[in-house]
Amino acid sequence: MKNNLLDTKDYIVFAVYFVIVAAYGLYIYNKKKSASTGSKDYFLAEGSLTWWAIGASLIASNISAEQFIGMSGSGFKMGLAIATYEWMAALTLVIVAVFFIPVYLKNKIATMPQFLHQRYNGTVAMIMAVFWLLLYVVVNLTSILYLGALAVSSISGFDLTFCMYAIAAFAIVITLGGMKVIGYTDVIQVFFLILGGLATTYLALNLVSTHYGTSGIFEGYSLMTSKASEHFHMILKPDNENYIDLPGLSVLVGGMWIVNLNYWGCNQYITQRALGADLKTARGGILFAAFLKLLMPIIVVLPGIAAYVLYKDGAFQSEMLQDGSVNPDRAYPVLLNLLPAGLKGLSFAALTAAVVASLAGKANSIATIFTLDIYKKVLKTDASEKNLVFTGKIAVVVAMVLGVVIAPHLGIDKKGGFQYIQEYTGFVSPGIFAMFILGFFWKRATSNAALFATIGGFGLSLLLKVLPTWTDLSWLSGVGFSVKNAGIYEIPFLDRMGIVFVFCIIGMVIISLFENKNGVNPKGLEIDSKMFKTTTGFAVGSLIIIGLLVALYSIYW
Repeated sequence: MKNNLLDTKDYIVFAVYFVIVAAYGLYIYNKKKSASTGSKDYFLAEGSLTWWAIGASLIASNISAEQFIGMSGSGFKMGLAIATYEWMAALTLVIVAVFFIPVYLKNKIATMPQFLHQRYNGTVAMIMAVFWLLLYVVVNLTSILYLGALAVSSISGFDLTFCMYAIAAFAIVITLGGMKVIGYTDVIQVFFLILGGLATTYLALNLVSTHYGTSGIFEGYSLMTSKASEHFHMILKPDNENYIDLPGLSVLVGGMWIVNLNYWGCNQYITQRALGADLKTARGGILFAAFLKLLMPIIVVLPGIAAYVLYKDGAFQSEMLQDGSVNPDRAYPVLLNLLPAGLKGLSFAALTAAVVASLAGKANSIATIFTLDIYKKVLKTDASEKNLVFTGKIAVVVAMVLGVVIAPHLGIDKKGGFQYIQEYTGFVSPGIFAMFILGFFWKRATSNAALFATIGGFGLSLLLKVLPTWTDLSWLSGVGFSVKNAGIYEIPFLDRMGIVFVFCIIGMVIISLFENKNGVNPKGLEIDSKMFKTTTGFAVGSLIIIGLLVALYSIYW
């Protein structure tokens, strides 16, 4: 086994990556900047991003250490089923492009709290602005920083704290250039991300084939499907030990939709990339991101399955251990350490690119919400455009410093990094999505109903999480809602999200109907059915994505 230190060639490759990204970012900043950059230009890159820059930025912001490390770990643990997050996201992106983005653009929405203010009232908007800031800083930014630094440290041999500081500093430099610099440098980041990711997958498949005395990546894949056939099913049965994380058909008709639609359609971090463009450009970028999403499982899931096949046959016995037990999240770093000099530097650059791009995107969203929804509306209502941009830059630095301070205190959950993030984000996703979806398409939804969805949804999520420890829910296993876990019955979190979402929708409808009866006049959005029409090219691209998804699920059912 090779040690985990980088070779001189790896440092050269990584240095080339760093120089290219930094130089291109500086070039874009100088080329695109105007004499007086306004707040919308800084935060949204208004009119500056092309469809391919939007698509690349969406993927770069989404793919980070939790995918490379966490999803590969889930591939090691449960197999291809975890790819449903990526493949369902491709279909979700199409839905967001057709139905969500036109509403945002038609109503000139710049931030998610602004949408809530425009649709409901200032109280709902301010509560959610503060909530999103806390969530983005305390949970998302810190988890990206911590998991990213952990991965970079394990591969490079550098101290964990140093890696956190270096990654944070690199992300700050990119973020201070505004959304234009983030968007266009993300194109370079995605190039390294995909190229380096494919190199690791190539190595993993070759390792499997040579381990069993053959050669070639196709032989390696064939061996994986035969040696670990249980890892190549998209729909898990109730008797599968991982059913608690991916409960059967719920990944197709249940809570998985709430995970994806809330993430891709109601998330400042993601939608911000498209909010500054015209509808045709935004849709083109989102469709491009959807095609890239189809590719992601090859990069982040297959290496984990390959590591599982090799581990099951006696390889990596000590490397996969952490504190005396197998840690699936070690699968990807173990494989990266086997890459030859040069290629290891490329994959190291890909991982770093994913982490830095996600950090930059998250920090920019934090700055946007704080500046436009809190600072401008409460702290300094007469702030000039120049002052808003300056405040946004200060917010970026403060957020990153807080991330560096909080990140070392995060723990690692036994579920694995990716599943851990998904489950605990799921405590708030159903209520937020209910508030948005009725806000979009039902004019009678009221602000009190929206508050009920956020607060009541979170409360019910907590209740359903702890309820099985108070009472016997074993009877639910007969209808597939619960599985036995560590001696007790637990409701899978995707099913829990589906139940909570339905509860929130029903509650919002009842409250809204009652308030409308008493003379409340909810604020609707400007919606025209014509804005949901798409171009022929977009329609054809969407049908190709749907066809590919049907084929994939048919093959790996």
